[in-house]
Order: sequence, then C-alpha cells, then structure tokens
Amino acid sequence: MNEMHKDIQAINEMIRKESAFIEKLLSEISKVIIGQKYMVERLLIALLSNGHVLLEGVPGLAKTLAVRTLSGAVRTKFQRIQFTPDLLPADLVGTLIFDQKSSEFRTKKGPIFANLILADEINRSPAKVQSALLEAMMERQVTIGENTFPLDDPFLVLATQNPIEQEGTYPLPEAQIDRFMLKLSVGYPNKEEELKIMRLNATGKLPEPEAVVTPEEIIKARSAVSQIYIDEKIERYIIDIVFATRNPAEYNLNDLTELIAYGASPRASIYLSQASKANAFLRGRGYVTPEDVRTVGMDVLRHRVIVTYEAEAEEIKSEDIVRKVLNQIEVP
Repeated sequence: MNEMHKDIQAINEMIRKESAFIEKLLSEISKVIIGQKYMVERLLIALLSNGHVLLEGVPGLAKTLAVRTLSGAVRTKFQRIQFTPDLLPADLVGTLIFDQKSSEFRTKKGPIFANLILADEINRSPAKVQSALLEAMMERQVTIGENTFPLDDPFLVLATQNPIEQEGTYPLPEAQIDRFMLKLSVGYPNKEEELKIMRLNATGKLPEPEAVVTPEEIIKARSAVSQIYIDEKIERYIIDIVFATRNPAEYNLNDLTELIAYGASPRASIYLSQASKANAFLRGRGYVTPEDVRTVGMDVLRHRVIVTYEAEAEEIKSEDIVRKVLNQIEVP
C-alpha cells in the first residue's frame, strides 16, 4: 500500500508541474472575458480530454469571444463557421477545383482545417452538413474527392444552439448529440460582471490575448491527464451514476422509471472518467475525487438522458433527473 502511496505522490508532483500553465492561460483569458468561468473551464476540460462541446445559450453571451480568446492564448488557428440552411458539406470540408492551366483538379481545403472551430447555430443547417461536421469530429480526418486529410491537433469543436428560435431549424439527432463530450448551458452574467463588460466595451477596443501556451504543451498535458490516478471506488461510483439513469429502480429511484425514455450510453462512463481527470488537472491534482465527478457530471449527462412524454408533460427536464441521480448515488 505504501508503494501505492508513493506512486500517487509522484503523479501528484508531475501534475503540479505539468498544470502550471493553466493559471497563466486563465489569467490571459480573463483579460478579455469577464465572468463565464464555467464556460472557459469546460472548454479547457474538453481541450485536455480531446472532446467536443455543445453549448446552448441565448445570443450575446461571448461564445465566439471565448473560443477566439482561447485560440489566441494557445496560439492556434481559429475559425468561425456560421451554419445556415443553404450551407453545403463542401463549404465546410472543402472541394476539388478544376485548374484550367494544368488541366487537373486541385484540392481547396475548407474552414474545418483549423484547431478551434466555432460551429455557430449548428441546428440551422440540414442533416448532410451536420453529419459532415460530426464525421470530422469523430474521425479527425476529412475526405475530399479520393484523398483523406488528417485534421490539425489539437482540434476542438464548440457547436452552439440557440434555444429561443426553433423555426426553420434541423434539431440534431440524439445519436449525434451523444458524440459531444459536454453540453453546457450558459446563463447571463451577474450585475457586477455586466457592469465590467459594459465598461470594457465602452473603451472601443478589447484587449488582445497574448499567446502564453503552445499547441504542443496542450498535447503534452493530455498525456499527463491520462496518467491521473482514479481509484476503483470512484470508477464504480461513475458506473453507478450511469447505470442509475438506465435502471433507476435498482437504485431506489422508482419515481424516475416512468420519466426516462433512454439512459446514458457507454460513452457517458468514458467521458465522465476523462472529464473528471481533466478537472483534477485544472486543480493541479494527480488523483480524482468524487467532487470532480460531481462537478462535470451534469455537463456529461444532460444530453444523454432522454426523457419520456410523461416527463415532458410534467415539465421535467433531463437536468432534473441527472440532479436526482447525483444526489441519490452514494458518494464513496
């Protein structure tokens, strides 16, 4: 057991060193972004776990600014793609163009060839375009004509959905939403934050973030995240949380049986474990605590628990169910 203790201490030391850049990065981002700590931290968790983020929030919550600022601070290429009903897959991934001089086809790469992609209002485009983006997210490569091109690393997609206007939108199918590691629900800033935002914007010129981290450091940090220690008790805690969304009766959650149409998929267990490790890394810790799991639990699960018509009729959302599960499952 003593050996084990030494190992954890060694991992802890390594993580403390490896995660030192996080503070620099956060302070650089906070020069431009006021508040929104939750959104920025979740973007970092996704970046460190090689996952993608779906964000639901009303317009004007600094979503574009957050991704652009993060991109500037990590010295990566940023691309914002506005999804519209007439967008085609080729507008996203690129296409072959006939070159008359050489009488050959040339590959013209699309905007997906960047490190940080903001896919704005993803539900405004038809299924063909959505699936082109999701294929790129999962495969991390794109096929144009007969050639396959790997995408840059790191590669993070932040897709946004506007929850207000549902007219003329193409909702993402549940199976595709499952591919996003996290789904965030971003709210308004508080009064003090909004006052600061107003003053900062009144100057006419927003501060530019300095590049304080390199993409290589992010990739190196990822391998450190994967080495973070997670105890078997905590692994079982994660499995219990996920299984409680599938078989609530086994966990004395009988009142949820009629409310859940589908529980969380196995991706939920994988992502909960990875996101918990990344959360520990942000805190400079070499081991996962139950608190890490609870911190990221809602964002990993809210889009994976599908409610029944009965639940909808009673205005019960998936968040309410996840909250009940997290409160019911015994913490190790």
